[in-house]
Amino acid sequence: MAGRNAGTELELGWMSKVHVNRPAVVRYAERIQKWRTVKGNWQAAWFLKAVTCIDLTTLSGDDTPSNVYRLCFKAKHPIREDLLKALDMHDKGITVGAVCVYPARVTDAVNALKAAGCNIPVASVAAGFPSGQTPLETKLAEIKLAVEYGAREIDIVISRSLVLTGQWEGSDFIKTSTGKEVENATFPVGVVMMRAIREFYWKTGYKVGFKPAGSIRTAKDAITWLMLVKEELGVEWLTPELFRLGASSLLEDIEKQIFYHVTGSYALQHDLAMT
Repeated sequence: MAGRNAGTELELGWMSKVHVNRPAVVRYAERIQKWRTVKGNWQAAWFLKAVTCIDLTTLSGDDTPSNVYRLCFKAKHPIREDLLKALDMHDKGITVGAVCVYPARVTDAVNALKAAGCNIPVASVAAGFPSGQTPLETKLAEIKLAVEYGAREIDIVISRSLVLTGQWEGSDFIKTSTGKEVENATFPVGVVMMRAIREFYWKTGYKVGFKPAGSIRTAKDAITWLMLVKEELGVEWLTPELFRLGASSLLEDIEKQIFYHVTGSYALQHDLAMT
């Protein structure tokens, strides 16, 4: 992750001048989805870049140590070794950006990644995920426990009422949604958030990270998000330190697309490891 955001003095005047031309943003977002995608080896390269920015996630009520261990193994080996060799990328250390779990599963994830001999960070949702409607004392206690269990990143759920009532502060990363909403990561919202990040950077010199989460399931969507980040924020944001894709099923589709690129045929159910 990037260095901590020292923040800046709250300027409500600056905030009050922010206006969004919604129809224009929606039209731009529609054009984004029609951008011509890259092909061949360039497309495979974008797929692998997307893999390195994935927060591989399991946030189910029935999570157990065993499925967390499987997830962590997949985090270290996101793409089949023979496919990486065919792309001459087998020795480049391709892993996902992080493993994201509930606080109660952090220890399982830390132990699994340690056993696998890799340094992938564990990110924990905390502070009353997904609603955020818990007392501040409870939120702080949950965050403290997640850190004690070994989480290196905390995905904090803020109280949305603070935003709705204009109580703003700075942060290290901003996220489209919890991924548990009716509507999650959309391109119009992403555009607005990235432009806010860009303006904050121009004003303070600090780079805030961006994470779209929820409803990102296809390799095509992942590449569109990467291209949008490159267009709006620049190539320096295309790193796991400043950009993450919050997803649970996205990796499966990316690996299928790489399989097709390498072999020329579609993967069968038994061809790729399950997460």
